[in-house]
Amino acid sequence: MIDVLYFAWVRERIGLPRERVETRAGTVAGLVEELRAREDRYAAAFADLSALRVAVDQELADFDAPLDGVHEVAFFPPMTGG
Repeated sequence: MIDVLYFAWVRERIGLPRERVETRAGTVAGLVEELRAREDRYAAAFADLSALRVAVDQELADFDAPLDGVHEVAFFPPMTGG
């Protein structure tokens, strides 16, 4: 089981701030594919991966990052200055 966290508009589209997910995915990209297949709201949230960033166990990562031993994956839009 992996804790999956959603922030900003990702959370708004999915309707949840976090959930525990059982996955067979080996990478973040594989997890995204599993989530997209769940429901339309997930497909909408993950439609454009170039508009998303990901953190694995609170460290910025790429979508090809492995999930072996990972406890938490977070999805969020790129940060802007302000």
